[in-house]
Amino acid sequence: MNRRSFLQNSALTFGALTLAQQNVLSSFFEDPWKITMLRNDVGLFEEKGGTIAFLLSKKGIVVVDSQYPEQSKHLIEELKKRSENPFKLLINTHHHGDHTAGNISFKGMVGHVLAHANSKINQENSAKQNKSEDKQLYPDQTYTDTWCQKVGKEKICLTYHGAGHTNGDSFVHFQHANIVHCGDLVFNRRHPYVDRNAGANMKSWMEVLDKALNTFDKETIYVFGHAGPGYKTTGTADELNKFRDYLGNVLKFVESEIKAGKSKEEILKSTIIPGGEEWKTEGIQRPLTAAYEELSAKK
Repeated sequence: MNRRSFLQNSALTFGALTLAQQNVLSSFFEDPWKITMLRNDVGLFEEKGGTIAFLLSKKGIVVVDSQYPEQSKHLIEELKKRSENPFKLLINTHHHGDHTAGNISFKGMVGHVLAHANSKINQENSAKQNKSEDKQLYPDQTYTDTWCQKVGKEKICLTYHGAGHTNGDSFVHFQHANIVHCGDLVFNRRHPYVDRNAGANMKSWMEVLDKALNTFDKETIYVFGHAGPGYKTTGTADELNKFRDYLGNVLKFVESEIKAGKSKEEILKSTIIPGGEEWKTEGIQRPLTAAYEELSAKK
């Protein structure tokens, strides 16, 4: 069968299917990733892992986080279609593998890799523990409090406000576009992972979010590392306020359960946190465990 006949027959067959069948068949041909442009050549890439942000500048491409090796290759292919300029900078919001495992795809391709100093230490320690050092591309540039640089018309600033999800989380602010990548400092209606082994602290996390809310303005678009089903990975200060309150509700609930004489095992049987009813995903035991350990350590 020649190509023309094949296409004609395929079109006729597709047209004969019900709408539901067409949608199922179409899904096999769709890319597994999603790209959304936000403002001023700043966009998002979503597939598997933490949300990626990118800047398409005439002075080079900037990428924030890298998901996993396979996904980062998809990202690179897509961005090369949109820009002929080189990859100038790769930023990691923190060290976890769903945000940095894809770094390796940028080896020999990107000018520099940047992260908070603690994030680099955490990434190195994690790689040693997992015996995956050969699969890493570590940051070659680090900072401790604030880092800023102009890239074309955009100015990018990283800030560290203290321990939160880990002890090395950065807010990445595209100042001209007024877009802030929060990394995993914000889980939008999804129970968070609290990495106490990497210095996480829930009380401090709430203070970090308060500092961010006092730093950015009402027009800021926030990018979140993860979101629950039906919720977006972008939002406003309202989502930051709600997530901060959620963390406070977790601590308040666990503290009251401890005072009531409940054991850790009994507390972990809870499925809903009072005041956090919108957080319905699996994984509630993660923040409950972290809160129990944090509160117990004070005694």
